[in-house]
Amino acid sequence: PPPPPLSFFKQKPAYATMPSLVGSEMCIRDRLHSEDNVAVALREIASGTVLPESNVVTRDIIPAGYKVALQDLGQGEPILKYSVAVGFAKTDLPAGTMLHSHNIEFREFDRDYRHGEDYQPLELLPPAERATFQGYLRSDGRAGTRNFIAIVSTVNCSATVVHAIADHFTKERLANYPNVDGVAAFSHHTGCGMEMTGEPMSLLHRTLAGYIQHPNVAASLVVGLGCERGQVGGLFAAQRLVPGETLRTVIMQENGGTRQTIAEGIAIVEELLTNANQCQRQTLPASHIMVGLQCGGSDGFSSITANPALGKAVDILSRHGGTGILSETPEIYGVEHTLTARAATVEIGKKLIERIRWWKDEYAVGRDVQINGMVSPGNQKGGLANILEKSLGSSMKGGTGPLMAVYHYGERVTTNGFVFMDSPGFDPVSATGQIAGGANMVAFTTGRGSCFGAKPSPSIKLATNTPMFQRMEEDMDINCGAILDGETDMDEMGQRIFEYFLYVASGGQTKSLSLIHISEPTRLGMISYAVFCLK
Repeated sequence: PPPPPLSFFKQKPAYATMPSLVGSEMCIRDRLHSEDNVAVALREIASGTVLPESNVVTRDIIPAGYKVALQDLGQGEPILKYSVAVGFAKTDLPAGTMLHSHNIEFREFDRDYRHGEDYQPLELLPPAERATFQGYLRSDGRAGTRNFIAIVSTVNCSATVVHAIADHFTKERLANYPNVDGVAAFSHHTGCGMEMTGEPMSLLHRTLAGYIQHPNVAASLVVGLGCERGQVGGLFAAQRLVPGETLRTVIMQENGGTRQTIAEGIAIVEELLTNANQCQRQTLPASHIMVGLQCGGSDGFSSITANPALGKAVDILSRHGGTGILSETPEIYGVEHTLTARAATVEIGKKLIERIRWWKDEYAVGRDVQINGMVSPGNQKGGLANILEKSLGSSMKGGTGPLMAVYHYGERVTTNGFVFMDSPGFDPVSATGQIAGGANMVAFTTGRGSCFGAKPSPSIKLATNTPMFQRMEEDMDINCGAILDGETDMDEMGQRIFEYFLYVASGGQTKSLSLIHISEPTRLGMISYAVFCLK
């Protein structure tokens, strides 16, 4: 079905005030906040250009997405964007200077966490006014946006088998099961050669269980080798999984090896398909929608188009009772105080800071990772000077509502509204944790052009700027660059994204799902990386 029109809903929710952007006839986005001392170039600006409003004359070429000083800056003076410090002047910098990593210093600075001081309860819409979608209601009360059969390996040794089983079920073989979206294999690189107890194994168990019991999964087949440290029995006991009509197991060493296990697995899936095909979409409230919030290949426009627009959509979704999950802990570093101040309780704020401190004070010590300053070459080329500026945009995906909970990686999310899940900044790993937690969709913003997609949760790609959207339109779903072009404003774009949530949740196709190369692309998001990174 085509995406719904913008007029699909008459009710427009209330928003916290966020700045509007100028039209495409302007070359500069002046102060994003009244206290800012920088502006952002909407397109490349030649040296010697008189900037509108400020009457500052540029001293350098200012590439699109880069910053320019609107006043003289003394050495050590904070660079303010959205009234948040994104670095400090390395030397005295006159007005009109192009600002980037070469003249912006990254350093630590004190932040007032103000736990819960700005908390305001979320105003939910009356039930009769809440939006609905067409989804699959599961026996545990959750709802799916898709209807998959999952083939899950407990250990890297059974990875070949689960993929061989899934590969058997081609589009032609699934033609008789129109209500099934596919048979998807989920493997990983661990399950043995690791601690048998403690957080690494617990993390592996809860992540696997999150996929086995995912609301987008109608039935699962779990495949183990037999001698691994991560036993099928241990997984089921730890996560209270019970084999039954929709949850089956097979052990390779007990079943005669690779070939016979593949044959047995195919036979089991054929049985599971019959039951899964009986599932029907039904009208469900939008409170069942849970969106994992991701960004990758960010640029200088991320914080002024796609990320705050996605935040607007999360604010709307929250008022309808749904959930948005922000993650990538190293990518909120430097602006975490903007989240803790909105925490529903002091304890929630402190839990977020505890995770930040683990990444900064334990994991990242002495390592050349982005939480210690430098972002990726693509981020830098897109106009982001350091992790502080990247985090400013990244945090905006969560919207402006209260922070209702903080979860460990892969924990089941049970709180509605805006929540946070601890994860690495590596997108596939982070999204794996969100999906394991129950995210039945993923919304992914990008400025440089990330091509991420994942099963079993469909991924919506949001472009920050029109040139990239046009260049990579086969991978992008929504062009938030229309805000820069003056074609729409932030409120309307947020509403458009929210309505697209409903469209995709009801079975609408995303660009990533339509591409052949999009599968479960990183084998449970390279969960082995997460197992050895996270505590």
